[in-house]
Amino acid sequence: MATFLYKLGRSAFRRRRLVALLWVALLALAGVGAATAPAATSSSFSIPGTEAQKAFDLLEQRFPGGNADGATARVVFKAPEGGRMTDPANKAQVQEVVGELKSGSDQVASVTDPYTAQAVSKDGSTAYVSVSYKVSGMELTDATREALEKTGHDAQGRGLTVEIGGDALQTMPETGAGEIVGVVIAGIVLVITFGSLVAAGLPLLTAIIGVGIGVSTITALANVLDLGSTTSTLAMMIGLAVGIDYALFIVSRYRAELAEGREREEAAGRAVGTAGSAVVFAGLTVVIALVGLAVVNIPMLTKMGFAAAGTVVIAVLIALTLIPALLGFAGSKVLGRKERKAPEAKKTETEGVGVGAKPNMGTRWARFVIRRPVMVLLAGVLGLGAIALPAASLEMGLPDDGAKPVSATERRAYDLLSDGFGPGFNGPLMVVVDGDKAVADSTAETIKGLDGIVAVMPPTPNKAGDTAMITVIPKDRPSSVATEELVHDIRDATGDNVLVSGATAMNIDFSQKMNDALVPYLALVVGLAFLLLMVVFRSVLVPLKAALGFLLSVVAALGAVVAVFQWGWLGSLFGVEQTGPIMSMMPIFMVGVVFGLAMDYEVFLVTRMREAYVHGERPGEAIVTGFRHSARVVTAAAVIMIAVFSGFIGMTDQMIKMIGFGLAVAVLFDAFVVRMAIVPAVLALLGHKAWWLPKWLDRALPNVDVEGEGLATGNDADGPRGQDRELVKV
Repeated sequence: MATFLYKLGRSAFRRRRLVALLWVALLALAGVGAATAPAATSSSFSIPGTEAQKAFDLLEQRFPGGNADGATARVVFKAPEGGRMTDPANKAQVQEVVGELKSGSDQVASVTDPYTAQAVSKDGSTAYVSVSYKVSGMELTDATREALEKTGHDAQGRGLTVEIGGDALQTMPETGAGEIVGVVIAGIVLVITFGSLVAAGLPLLTAIIGVGIGVSTITALANVLDLGSTTSTLAMMIGLAVGIDYALFIVSRYRAELAEGREREEAAGRAVGTAGSAVVFAGLTVVIALVGLAVVNIPMLTKMGFAAAGTVVIAVLIALTLIPALLGFAGSKVLGRKERKAPEAKKTETEGVGVGAKPNMGTRWARFVIRRPVMVLLAGVLGLGAIALPAASLEMGLPDDGAKPVSATERRAYDLLSDGFGPGFNGPLMVVVDGDKAVADSTAETIKGLDGIVAVMPPTPNKAGDTAMITVIPKDRPSSVATEELVHDIRDATGDNVLVSGATAMNIDFSQKMNDALVPYLALVVGLAFLLLMVVFRSVLVPLKAALGFLLSVVAALGAVVAVFQWGWLGSLFGVEQTGPIMSMMPIFMVGVVFGLAMDYEVFLVTRMREAYVHGERPGEAIVTGFRHSARVVTAAAVIMIAVFSGFIGMTDQMIKMIGFGLAVAVLFDAFVVRMAIVPAVLALLGHKAWWLPKWLDRALPNVDVEGEGLATGNDADGPRGQDRELVKV
């Protein structure tokens, strides 16, 4: 592989104008596709095989035109202090609003009158109007949303407190300034690392091009493939992080090759052949982790994984082709000013080699770990173990309007309903009975006998009389453990012809499905990546250590997520206004994404150690060599990735905020504790055994030559000119 990538890098360097033109053309093509494609009209959410999904499917079949998955809204009214919603003046205003809502849009299916639908609180202070739409929340037009909001504002101006909740107001998550700050921090770190604006700008430029192509392609295909709004956000998050990192490693290796005295084209080829090999395998681990999300069998999650994986593939291809092409344009400006003036002196200073050279920070840290491996190992494991303790109290669910900021009208509507009617009114259960009126009435009576229920509405039959819907109001809020137990109680107390659905039941089933899929997913992803790393490192213990270290860092990150978002520790610092259960997809999502990213640092750091070891250095010397060459760059890459992920903490969407925080913390733990401390400590304790591989397995595994052994033995004698004859057109 190293030889092929070496030729690819030199070819891209030599044909840099053509390569750059091709990538710019791809970016333009994707941009035009995104601009001209019809807007995504649907973002369906289905969970195949669950009871809640079966109920929705039955409703679609037995209640034609009922729009079981149609958007809903609740316009909540609160009377002024001392007044009641049943006062004639207030009642007239509400009924006027009902009329305006009915005529406000042709997408409205029905509007309930609170005075005939028993939607006025017992104390008379609060009332609500339920609005049902013919289409899903993502299919509502802007005019429909504006009509809904205008009606609420008009009523607010007449003395009533009016707030609007429901998924009818669902829009794309608001983008904060955090993402821009993350990119700015990444730029600063790159400038400090390279000491050159040109070298720092290349990873940023190529990452933005890669993300632009990926996100534009997702936007262009969103309507055709039914992609949700969070799909492009995840792709942008992952694409930016890995795009910058992969380019960073190629540029760093290129500068090191120049410092060795090689010509620019030869340096580009060797950089792609060595660091590029690590990029390919690091990218493969990320792709495996993201594509593996399909195991969960939830279409939305599968699409998110494939879209993000596509962006990672683009980032890898850009690092292998566009980066060497741009290095050809950059000339000597890719080096810092001091390096251009005195390259030999700078080489000695930066690499820490030669007589009297001052060891760099990576060298000093590696030597410290080798001297005290047991102490460093215990400190790392115990520290992460302590942070992981809150994960034992993990409660999972999906965030609802109660998790939104107090400034949002959906959150204020949620609070008004909770105060006026009880928390359960924010998450009514929909019970679907496959039977006639007698069966439906019997089911309603059975449900009334259960604990934790505020009200059971009379059954609503369909026209054929063979199916009925029963609305059940729980006592507790939708995301509570008590409501989850109530759903299970209803299912246990009723027969197979009764299905519990609604948003609350759907969330519960979603969480259960994620729990059930976690172990198979973990086994698949870690198993495949273990085999991949065994091929890369020609070792059994190194991949095993990598996998165990990853599990430690991801559990510690989950512990931090629980402490902040469930317990509320430091919640105000991260903009968490309402604690609650952790998003149910968070554990499996973090396993997928963090595993791929963690293996990036494992590959980049340990391949340099492996390279030194196979070239004759002793195990301890190889560890020091790996850190001398890679520690600074891995540190910069980790800081950049943390900065990019942290930028998403500023978004208003609770799910994106939680994902950004979880990934940032996971990278922090994995890069600086696991890879920088635990890994060298374990390798120091293992010594030669770390690189042990049974002979029969060594013969069976393909030799991919990630260390560039073929380049070291076959190319030096020929020199740059001799290698030109071996170039292949790519």
